[in-house]
Amino acid sequence: MIFEVQVEVSLRQGVADPQGATIEHSLPTLGFPGVRGVRVGKSIRFSIEAADEAAARTEVDDLCHRFLSNPVIEDSSVIITAASGAGR
Repeated sequence: MIFEVQVEVSLRQGVADPQGATIEHSLPTLGFPGVRGVRVGKSIRFSIEAADEAAARTEVDDLCHRFLSNPVIEDSSVIITAASGAGR
């Protein structure tokens, strides 16, 4: 089966986010004075082939911990859905 995967990676709470701070400090001069708490992360989307959703999740979790994120300073959340037409 083919599964569509969306991984959201963000810095853990308490880890400094210099990109987020730069954006937040720039926003008032651009006319957005009320924006607070800006955090920058990354979104990664891909397809994966696996026997079932549990196998896909196991592989994606391993991929996140070994390559897509730094588990010391980042958290990741994963959404897995069966691809349209999967199993045909």
